[in-house]
Amino acid sequence: MSKTIKMKILLLGEYSNVHATLAAGLRNLGHKVTVVSNGDFWKDYPRDISIVRRPGKLGGIMLLAKIYAILPKLRGYDVVQLINPMFVELKAKRIFSIYNYLKKHNGKVFLGGFGMDWYWVNTCCTEKPLRYSDFNIGNELRTNSDALRERADWLGTEKERLNKYIAETCDGIITGLYEYWICYHMAFPQKTVFMPFPIRLSDEIQATDNQNMAETNPHTVKKAKNNPSTATRRPVRLFIGINKTRSEYKGTDIMLKAARDIAARYPDKVTLSLAESVPFAQYGKMMDDSDAILDQLYSYAPSMNPLLAMSKGIICIGGGEKENYEIINEKELRPIINVEPTYESVYEELEKLVLNPERIPDLKRQSTEYVRRHHEYMKVARKYEEYYKLALSVLPTR
Repeated sequence: MSKTIKMKILLLGEYSNVHATLAAGLRNLGHKVTVVSNGDFWKDYPRDISIVRRPGKLGGIMLLAKIYAILPKLRGYDVVQLINPMFVELKAKRIFSIYNYLKKHNGKVFLGGFGMDWYWVNTCCTEKPLRYSDFNIGNELRTNSDALRERADWLGTEKERLNKYIAETCDGIITGLYEYWICYHMAFPQKTVFMPFPIRLSDEIQATDNQNMAETNPHTVKKAKNNPSTATRRPVRLFIGINKTRSEYKGTDIMLKAARDIAARYPDKVTLSLAESVPFAQYGKMMDDSDAILDQLYSYAPSMNPLLAMSKGIICIGGGEKENYEIINEKELRPIINVEPTYESVYEELEKLVLNPERIPDLKRQSTEYVRRHHEYMKVARKYEEYYKLALSVLPTR
């Protein structure tokens, strides 16, 4: 395929604004992109075709009817990318025929390894390539209710069969975090690739780039109260987002307890803000004035929400393991305050930050530079463009 030829791309499903952001970048490169999703439930991310399921059995019937009605419009794409094997809100057994239709009537089909699926659950429970994860701590399996529920949902079920079928028959598997990459790479080393998550930098940061003001701190924004030069003269502002249904599973219960204890011990040095299960737009506004965000406890790398925070000069406290830096080939920046999956580790790192606020300006600077280097959405879109075009030129088309 010639480099000048523009592609027609279908992005199906949504996790944490990945597809909507990627679509914006690919459109800027001249490609025709359609996003079909439910907006990732209550997060309500933008999409071109909405496939929100209403509650109850009738809701499933209505959604299935809608999908069958729009399927003829989802033909003739050069590229189809699925956010997950469960890319629509239907039972797994209903998705086989939809996938087969998409595979038959389009060019290349790629599976996203961006979240919960069989390869993630099974590999963490059996091979255990990670020191800790949503499902294991060392050699011990986690027994919290969410982990047990996900194991029951994916292992030995139709979801497992669907995931295996799509992974084996798709043209490539694209993963967004080191954790997901290692789990798929162990099963499909030849067809698994890693792509950083795409993040749109704030207008203020982009303006700084465009003016080539290298000497200016990239995290300096309009709001003086978020200027790092003032960070050491006021309380450290901590922020944590809570999903009530996933708090124990993601470790935010431990994060929150440690943060509250630090705030209680150092009331003049710390403020703590919480956001509980709020839409994405509101979440973003609530964290804007923060110095640091507490992310997931059992992660090796920052996902979409903490990356968005980092793009605004907000420090991420969470997953910053060496494997994360290695997979993106980052040898200099270390902006993430890495914590082990224990209360003691979180408390210790929070206390260090609170008692040494002079660290904050440099960590803020590194945070925005980290996102600019590895996650700026146009850079990521170009990586996808190159990957898609290579696949279309090398692999035989249907």
